[in-house]
Amino acid sequence: MYKNILVPITFDETRDSKTALEIAHAISDEGAKITALHVVEEIPSYVAQYLPEGQMTENVHEIEKILAEKIANEVGVDVKVVQGHAGHSIVDYAAKNGVDCIVVASHRPGFQDYFLGSTAARVVRHAPCSVHVVR
Repeated sequence: MYKNILVPITFDETRDSKTALEIAHAISDEGAKITALHVVEEIPSYVAQYLPEGQMTENVHEIEKILAEKIANEVGVDVKVVQGHAGHSIVDYAAKNGVDCIVVASHRPGFQDYFLGSTAARVVRHAPCSVHVVR
């Protein structure tokens, strides 16, 4: 069905990333590209100025290693880590990389989500492609 699938991964245990990856495999064409994407929230400049030079780059590399270990059993899944706001970064990555489907794990919406919106809700509203939400 899909040739280029993006699966946003969070380290939050309330999100079912494993099932999201299983669904990505199930709906992918033979030879499809599946990318596991983790978004590191940007550190405010007033905090970043106190970090050692190169600290954020080092953090991104460390998170890439951890994510690769987390999905080590997944065959044919690339790992990518970007910095930014989660909802915006996922949508931007999908648009820039020709993604034709996003499989995003979500939690059960709470009362605050109806006013602020969750990352999954933002992705559903703004994605340039199909979105499958896993609960």
